Amino acid sequence: MRGGKRLTGRIEPSANKNAVLPVLCATLLTDAPVTLRNVPEITDVTRIVDFFGELGSTVSWDRQAKVLKIDHSTISPGASATLPQAMRASIMMIPGLLVRLGEARLEHEVKGCTLGAREIDPHVAVFRTFGADVGQSGHEIVFRATGSGQAARMWLEYASVTTTENFILSALTVKGTSQLVNAACEPHVQEMCNFLELLGAKIVGKGTSMVSVEGGVELSGGDYTFSDDFHEVATFLALAAVTGGDISVRNDHPQHFDLIDRTFQKFGAEVRHQDGWSRLAAPERLKVEENFTSHLITKVEAAPWPYIPADLLPIFIALGVRAQGSVMFWNKVYEGGLTWHTELSLFGAHTLLCDPHRLITFGGAELAPATVTSPYIIRVAIALLMVASSIEGESTILDADPIRRAHPNFVDNFVSLGADVQWVS
Repeated sequence: MRGGKRLTGRIEPSANKNAVLPVLCATLLTDAPVTLRNVPEITDVTRIVDFFGELGSTVSWDRQAKVLKIDHSTISPGASATLPQAMRASIMMIPGLLVRLGEARLEHEVKGCTLGAREIDPHVAVFRTFGADVGQSGHEIVFRATGSGQAARMWLEYASVTTTENFILSALTVKGTSQLVNAACEPHVQEMCNFLELLGAKIVGKGTSMVSVEGGVELSGGDYTFSDDFHEVATFLALAAVTGGDISVRNDHPQHFDLIDRTFQKFGAEVRHQDGWSRLAAPERLKVEENFTSHLITKVEAAPWPYIPADLLPIFIALGVRAQGSVMFWNKVYEGGLTWHTELSLFGAHTLLCDPHRLITFGGAELAPATVTSPYIIRVAIALLMVASSIEGESTILDADPIRRAHPNFVDNFVSLGADVQWVS
């Protein structure tokens, strides 16, 4: 790409991958037809749709209209239940498969972004709590229904998104009221609950750390439209900030942005929300806001919601590289989420990795175009692209394909804002 251009325009974001995937998995809990709208054409959605086809589900996907129709009543009783290996979302199909087929198999090394160790033990604990037998067979973990499941109460050691979602899905398969303490409450967890409630589920406490689920209710079908992806909204606002541009992004949930807006302010950028759109018109220069407590460095801390999401930390690191001043970024979730900082040095950025969880950027340095390599982390690939877009001259982001996992039209949108960028095989 050739950077240095001021990006301007309006963007309509796609749906949140982290909401779409669990909702797709949740459809396995009903035999009634389900229609999903605003479904993004991304790699993981395609994998799940293909898997549904292998099971025998009736699936119709109008990719241009972004409408996906699913009917699981046609699933073959003897269908194979070995889950797709290439994505972590596979594990959320286990509750539905245990009900339908009595068994599910998962490869030991289920893959996702290279963010660090992501253990399966909390999920195993959930499935066992609801009566499943979990064992190993060669390179596979085998989950089997025993018919002994009953309502339960669990207190998670860590507010894990996918563990919370698996608890809710599993709780719906048994009779009685189950309760989860220290539940994850991210917008995408809330969206999965919204979808399940549309189908007739009774869930109390979504968006909080304590969730109760009434199980044993027969779920109906429904017609559901996915919300705008708050990650993508924030990302395009950050592109405005880093390029000195002016970008508006459609945003149907501005109530999720209070802390995100406050974080942009730490770099001297202001977000305004009006009439379903969010806008960032960049200041003349990004400058880190100084703390009133002058001996402490300005910080951006990422942790489970309602903190700044760890998935958004890279885009703010890109702002930290460009802004005048120093910022400490603290990833309290993943120990492998900051190792890519060495790629920033190829642009001429000055950073210091304090430990696996904390990085300091010393911004404002003169940067130059470079060829950099992205790890397999969606938002890191985008952050490197952001930095490159702010520098005059031609830069190359190698291994940028993770962007396609979450944002089907990202580069097209980028170009529509005035960027000079293209995919190269």
